[in-house]
Formats: sequence, structure tokens, C-alpha cells
Amino acid sequence: MSVDAADGYDPPWVRRTEHLLRPDPTRVVARVFLPGQEMAGSGKSRSAGVLSRVLALDEEEVARALRDLRTRFADRHHDLEAIWDEHFALVRHRLAGAGPLGTDRRRLVGAYFTQEYAVEGAALSNPSMVPHPDQSGLPAGSTRFVMTVRATGEGHVSSMELRTGTVDAAGAVSLDAVSAHTRLPVVTEPRFTRAVFEHQLEDLAADRADADFVLAALGPEFDRADLDRVLDDLRAQRLTRGSAVRTAEQLDRVAGRSYRASFPPGSSMSSRVLTPQGPTESNGIEDVRMVRFEAADGEVTYLGTYTAYDGRDITAQLLQTHDFAEFSSRPLSGPGARNKGLALFPRQIGGRYVALSRADRENNAVTTSDDLLRWDDPVVVQRPEHGWELVQLGNCGPPIETEHGWLVLTHGVGAMRTYSIGALLLDLDDPTRVVGRLAHPLLRAVGEERSGYVPNVVYSCGAMRHGRSLVLPYGSSDSTARVAVVDLDALLDELRAVAPAV
Repeated sequence: MSVDAADGYDPPWVRRTEHLLRPDPTRVVARVFLPGQEMAGSGKSRSAGVLSRVLALDEEEVARALRDLRTRFADRHHDLEAIWDEHFALVRHRLAGAGPLGTDRRRLVGAYFTQEYAVEGAALSNPSMVPHPDQSGLPAGSTRFVMTVRATGEGHVSSMELRTGTVDAAGAVSLDAVSAHTRLPVVTEPRFTRAVFEHQLEDLAADRADADFVLAALGPEFDRADLDRVLDDLRAQRLTRGSAVRTAEQLDRVAGRSYRASFPPGSSMSSRVLTPQGPTESNGIEDVRMVRFEAADGEVTYLGTYTAYDGRDITAQLLQTHDFAEFSSRPLSGPGARNKGLALFPRQIGGRYVALSRADRENNAVTTSDDLLRWDDPVVVQRPEHGWELVQLGNCGPPIETEHGWLVLTHGVGAMRTYSIGALLLDLDDPTRVVGRLAHPLLRAVGEERSGYVPNVVYSCGAMRHGRSLVLPYGSSDSTARVAVVDLDALLDELRAVAPAV
């Protein structure tokens, strides 16, 4: 069936599969619970009262309570007692005068300072897809993939989850079973790089004299102890350096935006949940756009740009991993990294890193960087033109290299705030030059896809090329995730048949 811009049918070269990923409220993580601080604006801890009441229980009551908790909760977590032990360790400083406690009472204290959080209690959407690092043992013509998904829970807080599956030689997509248990990473501070701080301080318009005083005392790489030592020296000069306290606060904030997250060896990918870390992403890790990046020397790294949200402001972050078990996260800066939706090209072009940007919140643009961290002024390559994109444009994930150009999946917002997925073709050597553009949507919300947390939305954070097909995972109405398969040759023919707007 042919497609007109005014109807709701798919082009004949797009096939929607039967796959539907729904949010599962039984997938929970156990996190610290501080009585009295769960209410916004309260801020007053009731921990002392809770602790005194737990300490007043007799041994029989403690044993009975633990038996009940194990019966009700043990099958929902990988190692519940280890979690209780960890959470007890966080509050044991409040028990300095209580004397030694037995194992059961310590674990019961830990249980009172633990809560379950349904990471996908509200939604599971906005996926991206890349080839799996391990392609061994597959039939000829098949590809194993990793899919990132945005899981949204209570308070509209978003985390990153992983799914895996395969696409066979015929283009059939299969998803692997999902682990019943979730696993949180061990999060540590990394060794910092001075370049990150220099870039961030430039964006923050920091006092250069005070900033240079700190940076000059640090090497190209340094750890938190090194930074704290120099910040103490800066604060000690606050009488003669008027911006010393403010600069120290800014540097502390920059440091809090870098971290390492390590998942347990042997844990399944689908069990791993990356929840928000640090103040700048306290309300969400949103819309990870993952790409398999190949360096000039052939080394492969998986890079994921995402939006960090603190409840008021958004900033851009970069995830990096080789195996989806060990991750690092660093802040991005520069005019090209403003706003949401930075998406990396899978290789350098002309010796520079390249990314799609929507820094002006309305148009698709291309930006470049010499270090992956600071992104230059973006060059606009696509402005709203058709009815289904007149409100704004953006990308739907990293560009995909084809023999005819860089294939860019886009999203357009039209009347009634409806989202549609379109496509753009950029020149391989000069990605600021458009060589093709769809005049109509490739995909739009139809049927039950139109209803959900945010109605009338289809949105992807990245598709994967598989031979002469494009496997396109997408979110529908910010509630669920689905998969479509696109005939790549037909799409390229359609793109090349339309003369781009000048």
C-alpha cells in the first residue's frame, strides 16, 4: 500500500514485528530507605527513632521478623542478606553506644533501611540497538544484538536497562528471556582528566584565575584525593580570592559528573540496571543513544550519549564500555552538546569525531569534536519542512553508514504533538551536506501505540543495520517498546528520489 503524508499506513518496505516489551513492575532493585526523607521538602530524618525501636525487640521477635522477610522477599533479589548487610553498614555509625549486635539484628536493622524500587514500574521505552560484543557460535547470516531501554519508575526517574537477542539471516528478530533478578553496579570515582574540568569550567563561566590556580596544580590525570588537596588550598585563600568558594563548588559538581559502574562478573546483561548516579542525573538517565564506535586503529568501543536530568536542568553525558559490564560516564560540554539528543557517528570523519545535535531545540545539526568531550558550534542540516515535523525535528539515534551516505533516522513533531519517525541521508565525506530526505514518515503511531504515558509518540534512540535490512526498535507513547524491520534498499531508493531542500 502506498503512503501519503496524510494517512496512517506504513510504507510497504516497513514491517512491524509482533515484539512488545511492556514494563514489568516485579523487576525491582533494593535501595537505601531513610525514614522521614522519603517526602520531598521534609528533610528531617526519623532514623534514630526507628533504630531505637528495632533495638528494643527481643531475640524471638527479631528471628520471627527475619523469617517473614526472607519468605516474602528473598526470591525477588539476587542476595537479599548481602543487601541488608550493606545497608546496615551505612547506618551503623548511629549505633556507637549500642554495644555489639548479633547477625540477625544487624540484618533486621538493614531491612528497615531498605526499600524496593520498581525501576520500570511506569514505562519501558526509547530503545537503541547495537551488535553484541560477542558474535561467536551464531549461524551464518545471524547477528546477536544488545538493546538499551529506558526504564521509568516512581517519580518519573529513568534508568538504563539492557536486553539481548538475535536477528537471523531471513531478518527474523528474537529476544532472549529476561532475568527475574536485577543487579546494581558497584559505583566508584574514576581517575579524572584535566580536559573534562577545563571544558566544564568554560561552560560554567568560572573565575579563570581561581580555576587556573587549581588546574595548574593538577596533572593531566588525577584522583579525588589530589583534587581535594588543591581545593583545600583554594579555600584557604578565600579572603584574597573572592570567587574561591564558588569555584570550589563548581569543581566539586564537575567531579560528581564522572564515575565508573561495574556489574558483577557473570551477571546476565538483562539483570543489569544503571540507576542515576550523582546530583546532576538524580532524576534520570534518559534516552541512551548507543553506538558501536570503531577507532582509526580498529579498536571497538561502545559509546552512549544520554541526557542527565536533576529534576530541573538537563546536561549531556557520555557512557563508554567494551563489554556492557564495566561502564564509565563523563560530562560533555560545548555549544554542540547543549540540549537533548546528541548522537555520535560510528567513526571519525576527516580526523574528527562527529555527532548529530539539536542544540537549538528545533533543527537537526552536525557538530564536531577533537576529543569526544567538547563539541563545537553545530551546523544546521535540516529544518522543519513537512506538516508532520513543523513543531520540531530531532534524531532517532546514531547515523548508519551505507554506500550511498550516512542514514539518519529522525523524529518530527507535528499537530496535536504527534511524533513520527523519518529519515535523512548525509554525504559520507561531508555530513553537513544533505543528499536525501523522506517527504513522508517512515513510521508513526497507529492503533494501540497511540495510547500511553505520552500519547501519539513513536521514538527510537538507535537502529542497527543487518545486511540489507534495518532493525528499528522504537518506543510507543513513552510506555512500551516495539521492533520494526525496514528494507534498507527500498529506504535508500526513496531517500535518493527526493531532492533535498536547499
